Amino acid sequence: MSDYIPLQIQSKITKIRMLDYIPLEIQSESSKNFLQQQHLLAYHDREHRYDSIVDDDTFPNQKVSVTIPVNQQKDYDIIGSSHGLLCLYGEFGRYVPRCKAIIWNISVRKAVTVVVLKMGVGLHKAFGFGVCCGTSDPKIVKITCNDTDLMTSNRWHAEVFSLSTGAWRRHGNPPRNSIQFLCFRIAVAVDGGLYWLAFNRIPIDGGFRSDNLIISFDLTSEEFGEVNLPDSLAQCSHSSLSIFKLRESLVVHAFDFPCSVVWMMNDGVPKMFTKLFVIDLPVCVIVRGFRKSGEPIYETVKEHQEIGGRLAVCEPNSKNMVDLGIDEAFSFSVFPYTETLLLLDKPDLSDF
Repeated sequence: MSDYIPLQIQSKITKIRMLDYIPLEIQSESSKNFLQQQHLLAYHDREHRYDSIVDDDTFPNQKVSVTIPVNQQKDYDIIGSSHGLLCLYGEFGRYVPRCKAIIWNISVRKAVTVVVLKMGVGLHKAFGFGVCCGTSDPKIVKITCNDTDLMTSNRWHAEVFSLSTGAWRRHGNPPRNSIQFLCFRIAVAVDGGLYWLAFNRIPIDGGFRSDNLIISFDLTSEEFGEVNLPDSLAQCSHSSLSIFKLRESLVVHAFDFPCSVVWMMNDGVPKMFTKLFVIDLPVCVIVRGFRKSGEPIYETVKEHQEIGGRLAVCEPNSKNMVDLGIDEAFSFSVFPYTETLLLLDKPDLSDF
């Protein structure tokens, strides 16, 4: 029996019929070929609740509540999703911070905990989580700098955790000093790479100009890179931009009420962007993600009300908004994930 691992995927979440046991040597291939159903995990911050919605023709009718594998889930934030795994991060302790990450497979109810190297007060942080396509190795990237010492040499410090080694290591080639990540900015994992929104502080006429751009990290070579944005995106307000995964592509969303504009990054060198669509919306919204079909998921914002709004999907051509039936919240977060067998061979909540 040691050569086989039992499947324990809940019937309420998946309808895939497979053998009761899958040989270890074909787990990776099985994960790629059989478990491709996409779900959307919606976080409801008012009740600290997670809802998983099946993203298929029944959307949004198949919806179940999900409990994350921690005792105090309000203390954790999701910092990324990749290849069916999600990564949560939490900080504990007021004077001596303790930091922990949890890599979580919702489908098979497996999770591993990762001790994150302690970061001092005042450090600017950016995180990324992704699975290396070639090795199926989950990795966490942590980027820090001291906000009180912005323009010194080697201001950024990058560290990478690999689940295969169970260890953190210092990265020797972090982003250049003039790059600025937004506060607690997390990365989007797409096709073997991580992407962060950032801006470049350029000296000009005795002052500075800030140009928006994207910082990339290749999960195989572990090299940082930069992706330039179209002029209209590079010069707009930082707060109006957000990035997401749409199928296996990176998309940039720009919002200037009432216009919601979505650009997709094309493959190739140099990186190019194509405008997908523009939607004029009658209400103020915040984009929270995309369905596999390409429809944007918006959080509608109610003016002059204590509670934020609701989640809805918009069809770009008809502009029809379909409510997802989730209670109102102060704010939502939405993360796509697919069913996978990764972590199935790990003891639940094993420590690294």
